[in-house]
Amino acid sequence: MNEIIVRRKRIRVSDEVLATFTGIRTGYVVDARGRSGALDPRIRPITNNVRFAGRALTVRVRPWDNLAAHLALDYIEPGDVLMLAAGGFRQASVIGEKYLGMARNKGAVAIVVDGMARDVGNFDAIGIPVFALGITANSSFKNGPGEIGVPVSMGGVAVCSGDVVVGDEDGVVVVSDYLAESTAAQLEAIRRKEDEMFKAIASGGEKPAAMAAITRDVPIRFVD
Repeated sequence: MNEIIVRRKRIRVSDEVLATFTGIRTGYVVDARGRSGALDPRIRPITNNVRFAGRALTVRVRPWDNLAAHLALDYIEPGDVLMLAAGGFRQASVIGEKYLGMARNKGAVAIVVDGMARDVGNFDAIGIPVFALGITANSSFKNGPGEIGVPVSMGGVAVCSGDVVVGDEDGVVVVSDYLAESTAAQLEAIRRKEDEMFKAIASGGEKPAAMAAITRDVPIRFVD
């Protein structure tokens, strides 16, 4: 059996900062952190429950193997989001219903895998959100190697254990730990601005002032 590398120490944003992201749309989080941070849209929800906010616990597994993911269950802390980096491998599942149940029982609030899942018929009953590339009945071996708590790349985004992870109907967004406070500080202003513009549009307005300002000074050359 190949060894699993585990990094136990991780930066953890405060509960107060994390609470700021709870219930916030991922679009607002993206705007607050510089209009980036969303995972590849092919990583999609496969549960009806999609909304979550938590701290990342990263795991890297190799194709056809999920031993590191199983060992990671021992390192889950309440409020964690398991971020399982499978390198986009689609031939075998990384997680199933038993894994999801064990992760929930340890306090995980969501699982995101850039790989596959199986046994999904019971996922909604278990209750926590799951995002994945897809579904396959093929299962994985448990031989290793793998890594836990190390930086990984998922869906084109770098993820470190301790980063803030937020999910909803629009996808999954990662906020690096060093950006968490500055991003959180902008969320309320962005939410308020977006809500005001949407209300103006819903009431029949053509262009709210903030939207009109975007194109006010655009140089135009008519060719008709």
